[in-house]
Amino acid sequence: MAKLDQLFVRLKETGGSDLHMVVGEMPKMRIHGTIGDIDGFEPFTEASIHDWLCEILKPDQLESYTRDRDLDFAYSLEGVARFRCNFFHQSGGPAAVFRIIPERIKALSELNLPPVLGTLADYERGLILVTGPTGSGKSTTLAAIINELNIRFAKHIVTIEDPVEFVHKPNKAIITHREVGQHCTSFDTGLRAAVRQDPDVILVGEMRDLETIRLALTAAEMGFLVLGTLHTNSAAKTIDRIVDVFPASQQTAVRGMLAGSLVAIVSQLLVKSADGKGRACANEILISSPALANSVREGNMNMIKSIIQGGGSKGMQLMDDALEKLCIAGKADPQDVYMKATEKARFQRFLTPTAAAPAV
Repeated sequence: MAKLDQLFVRLKETGGSDLHMVVGEMPKMRIHGTIGDIDGFEPFTEASIHDWLCEILKPDQLESYTRDRDLDFAYSLEGVARFRCNFFHQSGGPAAVFRIIPERIKALSELNLPPVLGTLADYERGLILVTGPTGSGKSTTLAAIINELNIRFAKHIVTIEDPVEFVHKPNKAIITHREVGQHCTSFDTGLRAAVRQDPDVILVGEMRDLETIRLALTAAEMGFLVLGTLHTNSAAKTIDRIVDVFPASQQTAVRGMLAGSLVAIVSQLLVKSADGKGRACANEILISSPALANSVREGNMNMIKSIIQGGGSKGMQLMDDALEKLCIAGKADPQDVYMKATEKARFQRFLTPTAAAPAV
């Protein structure tokens, strides 16, 4: 057993999400959003952390890490979980961050996500985006949507990830997992190849550059259902991000492509639960409509809020509406919600009388 495995077991047993290792510090884990020390371990030296990290690397991974001083990969510990690993170098020497990936893929209902997300699996073509900051559960939500497709439809699903996180066992669907760096050289080369692999659904782990975004839009226009993630925190900012990555001379055409292909944007935040023992998920949801297509085509992002507000019957909701529902239901910590809300005045009534509204 590798020395790191004992830390992975501790992470799983305590309900942590991330493990951090850095020279001069004890190993630390993030539990429900808060980072703390793992007792019983000495601070790492440069030599000891190098020894711990390199023990789980294959020869080609060690060569890559030594050459590039940065490495992303997945590691499996049987009976415990899979882990997304990032090795890097910083001023004090080697360092690493590990995120736990649950072995069992949860259904949308188990994640307490809005029921409308289950209907996204019914679409035959188009672009579905799940957005939010790092650590907001985007991959978990996407995995639940892919799981819905897998159990309901006989389709071919191609995933392109860096690294592969959730491993889906084929049910009705055929699922092929491709890892950037191992099975393809980049997201855009994986996307180019995917359209020639008779797919029905293509999952792009991260739409991080112009070429990947261009190819994802093109694939959606060609008749495939494309799912991807972006690090944006609202539907309107997601649309702006996609358009702004292109040169000004191409943006009108891109707006047209996006207007014709966009199915839904699901923006996601995690907030502390009311009992402090977990986190609750809040979602802003935008679903395609003629009004949305016109607004995207014309670049009128000021209309997005009104479209969402008027789309409640279709399952649409603003982030602040989702946060308010969590507060009313007593599922979220009001102070954390207040800090993350946009219209903060709406949430002052949930703060305790003795707690002044924090400065922002």
